[in-house]
Amino acid sequence: MNDPQAITESPRRKFLRGAALAATGAATLGFPNVVKAQGPIAMRWQSTWPQKDIFHEYALDFAKKVNDMTGGDLKIEVLPAGAVVPAFGRLDAVSKGTLDGGHGVLVYHYGKQTALALWGSSPAYGMDANMLLSWHRYGGGKQLLNKLYASIGANVVSFPYGPMPTQPLGWYKKPITKPDDFKGLKFRTVGISIDVFQGMGAAVNALPGGEIVAAMDRGLIEAAEFNNASSDRALGFADVSKICMLQSYHQNAEQFEITFNKTKYDALPDKLKAIIANAVEAASQDMQWKAIDRYSQDYVELQTKDNVKFYKTPDAVLKRQLEVFDEVAKKKAAENPLFKEIIESQLAFAKRATQWEQDTVVSRKMVFDHYWGPNAKKPI
Repeated sequence: MNDPQAITESPRRKFLRGAALAATGAATLGFPNVVKAQGPIAMRWQSTWPQKDIFHEYALDFAKKVNDMTGGDLKIEVLPAGAVVPAFGRLDAVSKGTLDGGHGVLVYHYGKQTALALWGSSPAYGMDANMLLSWHRYGGGKQLLNKLYASIGANVVSFPYGPMPTQPLGWYKKPITKPDDFKGLKFRTVGISIDVFQGMGAAVNALPGGEIVAAMDRGLIEAAEFNNASSDRALGFADVSKICMLQSYHQNAEQFEITFNKTKYDALPDKLKAIIANAVEAASQDMQWKAIDRYSQDYVELQTKDNVKFYKTPDAVLKRQLEVFDEVAKKKAAENPLFKEIIESQLAFAKRATQWEQDTVVSRKMVFDHYWGPNAKKPI
């Protein structure tokens, strides 16, 4: 302790140690400041849907889940159809980076690559929309979709999600009673359903959701299909028609699609990518729950408040849809190797999955009749 060398070096050591600590502290404090300066990542999206449609609400629901789950590190703003580009322009806008992402359906890209319609715009070989998503996730569909988008040079990352219930045959001036009723009918549909209804004799016009009712009102089309009781009611179908035909094979297994600009998505931290993937799954299930609640309410109100009459599509029409679809699919498969590859993949998965379903899942019709049928008795 009385060593003069130790006494003379002590202040120097203290100075150097203090300088080192100060430098370390500055670096430690400086790193959070850099992150903070960068701020949250902002994304501008557009949906394919009018603001009043429940589908746009689903897009907002997904964005909110991501925004909440990331704690604000990623902020997605979703605009309605037409805010930046027309509804059918979403894919190009996201691919080019005009939009950072979007919400819609794959079938709207049918004009770019016909095989994209096989994600929902078909009878799906007996699968419902949830089973089709199972094929996408576990049966090779995801890899095939990546190949499809690469084939058209689309710079996007796609997340199919949100299985939809079976869609109606649509809205008409009078009930459809036989397949020949479609001959010469000016009809709105999209995707491969265009070819199916043309094969049944209809004159088809593909229109986005927000333009259908106005076209019917002006007589540009005589009939149309869109999607569900809530969307159809919000868009005003009951103002131009009082006849709706329920059940169809033209889109009995459709789902939504979330797309990101690939360049923007690839630049995201892995943590945010993981949150997005989990938000897709959470939003997919939440959409199903919300759909059951809202569609069933609007189905009642269309009848009680809007005086709409619902009819079941005749079996002869359903059977003809399947026959025409097979003809269309055979033709498209011969023209498009990717179309053929996807159908073969779906057929292999559907044979196994639908056999399991048919053998395992009990029909709920007996239960419905037991509680709600004409001879039902109060259970309690």
